[in-house]
Amino acid sequence: MCNALGIVNFPGSNVKVKGMHDYRPIAAFSFLGRYRMVDFPLSNMTNSEIEEIQIYLKNRPRSVFSHVGTGRHYNINSKRGGLSILYGENSPESEFYNTDIASFYANLRTINKSTKDYVVIAPSYMLYSMNYQAVLDKHIETGADVTVVYKTVDDAKAKFIDCDTLILNKQKGLLSIEKNRGKNKTRNISMETYVLSKALFVQLIEQAVKTSSLYWFTDILNENCSELDIRGYQYRGYLAAITDLNAYYEANMELIDPEIAEDLFKDEWPIYTRTNDSAPTKYTKDAKIRSSVISNGCFIEGEIENSVIGRGCIVKKGAVVKNSVLCPNTVVGEDVYINNVVVDKEALISRVKNVQGQPGAPAYVRRGDRI
Repeated sequence: MCNALGIVNFPGSNVKVKGMHDYRPIAAFSFLGRYRMVDFPLSNMTNSEIEEIQIYLKNRPRSVFSHVGTGRHYNINSKRGGLSILYGENSPESEFYNTDIASFYANLRTINKSTKDYVVIAPSYMLYSMNYQAVLDKHIETGADVTVVYKTVDDAKAKFIDCDTLILNKQKGLLSIEKNRGKNKTRNISMETYVLSKALFVQLIEQAVKTSSLYWFTDILNENCSELDIRGYQYRGYLAAITDLNAYYEANMELIDPEIAEDLFKDEWPIYTRTNDSAPTKYTKDAKIRSSVISNGCFIEGEIENSVIGRGCIVKKGAVVKNSVLCPNTVVGEDVYINNVVVDKEALISRVKNVQGQPGAPAYVRRGDRI
């Protein structure tokens, strides 16, 4: 049992997935056919034996409520812990002020009710596999006030744009937090995963509220770099940050490769999701499948190559789907050709026979659209 309250946090303004964000928070995004983004931090927490978990949302909570439910499919035992979905009371007119600090402060009573001594905070827009108990043990061993998880990457000019980066000294002490503007190839990308005592967490929330109504948790940490012992914890596994539509598309595409996927999906560290009792996918004699991830409940008559197909999708005779992501319950009609496209759930493509995006700029078909 991990002596920590788990918090799944919503992202800041640096994260905007064009189109998909119009319908749901990033925690509810379909990913790799059968998962939602929230499944990854929740699974990391439950596999780490964190029993009390809070999910924070900015808006549109319905889809997350529907998917997460009571948390039973994540092995969350409501008798020993529990799962809560929380958000601030800010109206749409005050979106500018809808920070994570505002949400934490609005739910401070719930945070204080936790019986745990520590807090583990993880973002909903990053994909990785990590044992938080190991991070907590290291945090306690070093005697740090705050531990921040990071990964050193050598592709920061093209990826992780506008994500936080850590400026560390030789002892991995945090000097400051900056934004990645794509100017340097190698950067220490903050995974926005923090470990600290609950008492200090509450203190920082209250300090942030007094300092600025626009402060995020990152801001108050940055302000306290010289006052607190904040240390980096290096992570070396797979990491993806879903900051925009292309990042979402590329993460789906690269995880088609089994060798890359093995670094995220491990037998001893399962990623849990809401179960679905749909029938197995049916392939007709004309179907052709190459290098793709296809979920259950589909009906495939056409050709699919290097694509991710969500649950309940239909690809009709003569259709060709290449280098694309189909979210659940979409239909690709006869003789339709799509390439480099993200198709949101329940869309139908039948009248327009050719839909193509560009490498690095995938096209997007809206949820429930008819084209």
